[in-house]
Amino acid sequence: MHVLIVGAGRVGLRTARITQNEGHEVTVVDNDYDKAERAENEGFDVVEGDGSDESTLERAGVDEVDALGALTGDLNTNFVACMVGKHHGCRTVMRIDEDYRENIYRKYAEEVDEIVYPERLGAIGAKNALLGGNVTAIADLAENLQIVQFAVTDDAPMQGYTLSELELPSRARLLAFGKQDDALGLPLPDDTLEVGDRIAVLAEFDALDDVRQILVGDADAATEVV
Repeated sequence: MHVLIVGAGRVGLRTARITQNEGHEVTVVDNDYDKAERAENEGFDVVEGDGSDESTLERAGVDEVDALGALTGDLNTNFVACMVGKHHGCRTVMRIDEDYRENIYRKYAEEVDEIVYPERLGAIGAKNALLGGNVTAIADLAENLQIVQFAVTDDAPMQGYTLSELELPSRARLLAFGKQDDALGLPLPDDTLEVGDRIAVLAEFDALDDVRQILVGDADAATEVV
């Protein structure tokens, strides 16, 4: 999957890192020389320019990417970038910071696929919206501490095991468990992990990939924001 990220600030660059780490191709756009240079030094394909300018986005390959994440701190830039991206047929994700503006932006941007609040969900939430499946970012508790929900797949190494047999990394804790069609509840030792079951985990950011490997396996780490 090829993803275009508009904005190389804290949210945009972190989203670019975790998206690329999962094997996806990432191009970054920013009009700030220092931010663009930092992204380039990290190995990203970078286009320096205004993310709300169609010609800049075309130089970045907007007509060829699968998804565009407009993740700058400027709502107007994000809005325009998403409209351009939608015109070119890619999935669009728009960052918005103020809750009170959500209704306004939803009214005029009904074709935007996702509106995200990275300050609440963190960069993983923005990445989730871009890739769209089995992992759901629920909340950021701290810069490096998140609550994430995983859905067990056929590829999960722990499928068929009970929760008492589940061994998570030392930097992760099991918080809740729910059968496929049931609400999340307190995890019980005898609960068995089956395809479609959901597990909420508190984990440090660096441990998320290990947890995903245990509960999701090699299945595409497609994700969505709740």
